[in-house]
Amino acid sequence: RHAIVVPPKPSTSPGIAAVGQVETCRRNAGRDEPPVKRWFLLSRPLTAKRLIEVARAHWTIENQLHWVLDVAFEEDAARSRKDYAPQNLALIRKLALNILRTHPDKGSIKGKIKRAGWNDAFLLSMLGHMR
Repeated sequence: RHAIVVPPKPSTSPGIAAVGQVETCRRNAGRDEPPVKRWFLLSRPLTAKRLIEVARAHWTIENQLHWVLDVAFEEDAARSRKDYAPQNLALIRKLALNILRTHPDKGSIKGKIKRAGWNDAFLLSMLGHMR
């Protein structure tokens, strides 16, 4: 990873304190992929090292929350579009994910969902675990 941060020109948009670029290189199946450059508009100046940390933290959230919600609950395929239904169902999915993650059973998230659907005692143990 490589990053640079530069202050913007004074005549540019107010509120932009710096412009940053992070260049990343990846290996996939033992082969190097072309580098990818991502640009960021920053509301406060950051060091290049801190910009890399912030960019990585964003992908940590993406991989630990959004990807899991899509895989376990098929969130991207959700068809709710009217009124507050999308926000309400997203909240319920996040609550369910928290219950599944904190349950001491060692199974996968999808496995716990299936097991709770098949076994009422397991479902009650999961719900009872969240006091």
